[in-house]
Amino acid sequence: MTTIKREPKAQEQSTTAHPEYLPESAQGEREQEREERNPGIPLDLGWLREVRVNRSAVERRAATLPTRRTVKREWQAAWLLRAITCLDLTTLAGDDTPGTVRRLCAKARRPVRSELLEALGVPEERIQVAAVCVYHNLVPVAVAALRGTSIPVAAVSTGFPAGQIALEQKLAEIAASVRAGAREIDVVISRAHVLTGNWQALYEEVRAFRAACGEAHMKTILATHELATLRNVGMASLVCMMAGADFIKTSTGKEAVNATLPVGLVMVRAIRDYYERTGYRVGLKPAGGIRSAKTALDWLILMKEELGDEWLNNRLFRIGASGLLSDIERQLSYFVTGHYAAAHYNPLV
Repeated sequence: MTTIKREPKAQEQSTTAHPEYLPESAQGEREQEREERNPGIPLDLGWLREVRVNRSAVERRAATLPTRRTVKREWQAAWLLRAITCLDLTTLAGDDTPGTVRRLCAKARRPVRSELLEALGVPEERIQVAAVCVYHNLVPVAVAALRGTSIPVAAVSTGFPAGQIALEQKLAEIAASVRAGAREIDVVISRAHVLTGNWQALYEEVRAFRAACGEAHMKTILATHELATLRNVGMASLVCMMAGADFIKTSTGKEAVNATLPVGLVMVRAIRDYYERTGYRVGLKPAGGIRSAKTALDWLILMKEELGDEWLNNRLFRIGASGLLSDIERQLSYFVTGHYAAAHYNPLV
């Protein structure tokens, strides 16, 4: 596991997390300042033609972002707790069982050990994950396991991960997940529409997904590694937002390369452009390969530097991950005790 360097703790140093970046209560994080969802706008091909991406400049900016802000000690603890509340705790394996999902949901309800939160000065009820993400057939299991909490169930849909099924099947899958109790739907786009420049087809597809989702929030997965160029990533991001996406998401987690900061930078710049032109905020969800607390901090820094504090909450930022939570808990344990806990103290399931 990746470890985060930290200065030796002075004897008198407090172990409480800094209050400025502590998350709100789990429910409050979702409810406060509830704003209008992005309804989408008509497809604007002229806007797409304006998109330009300088790959070298993007890579330079992405490389320097993690060094622009040093997060240590109580600040680091607070940022890591916020990362937990922005986490879509995920299991999308071929060997998933109802038992696996129930154990994951138990961890979602209590993601950090009580004694650590007490030492950090944070009430347990303030720390829950943002959602639990599972395959469609396991949605009822997750819904039952999370009953009595404010944690929503997210379902991957539309022929995840490849999306190579008919549109009618995709829409039926979304509707079935919503009926089963999923309050968030992670859809995959048809990459062929992007690669062939058929923006009208992509717009109509995502628009249909949004209609099928109804009140359920829609996260649109671009599978950026399969889109060939960063300019395609930028244009696809805009089209999905024009079609009504609540979030744009980097990856399925099944590609050869998943969430990277250069791709994330292009996507957040598209989000900022869309907000400045329309007044609607859209969220970002990096997913795939985010396993260390250090990487989670890099993504939080990206959001703060490019979009500001307004996006540092689970209404507008999510991290899709499976193993990340264990490393975050490990880092919090080190902050409190000065020692890394053994792996069996931080089991995921």
